[in-house]
Amino acid sequence: MKASLAAAWHGHLGRVITGWKPVPPNIVLIVSDDHGYADSSCYDHPKEVATPNIDRLAAEGVRLTNGYASACVCAPTRAGLLTGRYQQRFGFYTAPDSRVGMPLSEITIADLLRKQGYATAVFGKWHLGLEPEYRPLKRGFDEFYGFLGHGGHDYFNLDITDEYTSIYRNDKPTKDTGYLTNNLAREAVSFIERNQNKPFFLYLPFNAVHWPLQALPEHVKRFNTGDPSRDTYLAMLVCMDEAIGRVLDALRRTGADANTLIVFFSDNGGAKNNLANNGALRDYKHSLYEGGIRVPFVVRWPDKLPRGTACDEPIISLDVMPTICAAAGIELPSDRVYDGRDMLPALRGQLKGSLHETLFWDDGAELWTVRAGKWKLVSVKGTLELYDLSADMGEKNDLSQQNPDVVERLERDYRAWKGTMAPRIQRIRPAQPGPAAQKRTDKKKNKKKR
Repeated sequence: MKASLAAAWHGHLGRVITGWKPVPPNIVLIVSDDHGYADSSCYDHPKEVATPNIDRLAAEGVRLTNGYASACVCAPTRAGLLTGRYQQRFGFYTAPDSRVGMPLSEITIADLLRKQGYATAVFGKWHLGLEPEYRPLKRGFDEFYGFLGHGGHDYFNLDITDEYTSIYRNDKPTKDTGYLTNNLAREAVSFIERNQNKPFFLYLPFNAVHWPLQALPEHVKRFNTGDPSRDTYLAMLVCMDEAIGRVLDALRRTGADANTLIVFFSDNGGAKNNLANNGALRDYKHSLYEGGIRVPFVVRWPDKLPRGTACDEPIISLDVMPTICAAAGIELPSDRVYDGRDMLPALRGQLKGSLHETLFWDDGAELWTVRAGKWKLVSVKGTLELYDLSADMGEKNDLSQQNPDVVERLERDYRAWKGTMAPRIQRIRPAQPGPAAQKRTDKKKNKKKR
C-alpha cells in the first residue's frame, strides 16, 4: 500500500514538475527627468542630497556606475527605451521629433508584454507623439494618466487646457487637483493594487525634476542651500523619492515585491536650468559630454539579482527592453535589428567579454559621440576630442593628438554606424492647436496688429 502511494505521489510530482512554468515577473520601469548624476545619495553627492528610496533600490539591487541614457534630451531616450533600438534607426533624433511621433512601424515593450497577458500602464510624461494614433493606448498600454508633451508640465495647474497640454486619463483630457508627482504615485499604487492576480508592466516616467521649478512648501522648507532655486529642485526630488517609496511599499504590501523587476534611471543628464548637480561629470543636458548622458541607473529584482552591488559595465537605456523580455521569457521579433542587450548577466557579474563593443550617440545636427571600452570620442561642430574615461571621467584631458589611431578607428566606427541609420523623421501634417492654444495664438496676432 505504501509503495503504491509513493508511486502515485512521485507520478503526480513528475507531472507537476514537467508542467511547471516560472511565474512571470512584474515589471516596474521608473524614469526621472533631468535628474543630476550627483543628486542621488547612493552616488557621490553633495551633503544636501538625500534620496532614501532610490538608495533603497540600490541597497536591494545593483547600482550602475557607467549607466547611460541613449540621448542627451528627453524624447529620443524614451523612443529608444520602449523599442530597444537606437532611435536613430527610425529617424527620432531630437526632442522636437516627439511632435511628429514615434513611427507606427515600431513595436514597443508594452506591445510585447500585453500579448503575453500583462496588464500595462503608463503614468507620467509620454513625449512620443501628440496625435491620437501615437498616444499610449495605441502603443501597447491599457491605461494612461499623464501628459502627452512637449517638454515639461505645470505641477499644480492640472486643469483642462487644450488637446495637447492637458492631463489625460486614458484617451480624454481630465481635470485634476493636487501636485502632479503625488498624483502619479497615486495612480501607480492603484494600478499595482488592482493587478495583484496577474503580471503587470508599470511604466512610471515622472516629469520631476524637470523645469518648471515648483514644489510643495513643506518640502521646500527642509532646505537652505543659499539658493532658493536649488532648494526648490531638491524639494521636487524629495517628493519624487517619496513617490518611489510609495510604489515600493505597495509592491511589498501586495506580495509582489520579490518577483518584481524594477529599473530606475534618468532620461538624460541633469539640466543646468533646474540647478541639477552632475558631480564630477562634465556639462549638462543637451551635451554629449558625460554630464549630458551618464545618469543614475539602478536595477532591482530581489528573486534574481544580487543585493547592494555595483556594476561598472557600460550599459545604455536601450538595454532595458531586451532585459525585460529576457526576464519575462519573451523572444524579440526577428524582423528588425535590436541594439539593446540583455544586461542580466552583467548585473550578476557573469558577463564574459563586453556587453557592447561600442556605444553611439547622435543628435542629428552637430553632436555625436562614440564610446568603446575606456575610450570616448566626442565630436562638437566637427572638432574631435578623445578621452580616457577610466582615468578621466570628468573629460578634462583631450588625448586626441597623442592617439590619432584611436581617433581614426572610432570615427570610422561612427561613420559605419551612421550609414545604417535613417534620416530624421518629417512632420506629415502640422499639429493643430486645441481651443485654448488657439485663443493664445489669436491674442498674440491681435497684439502684433496693434
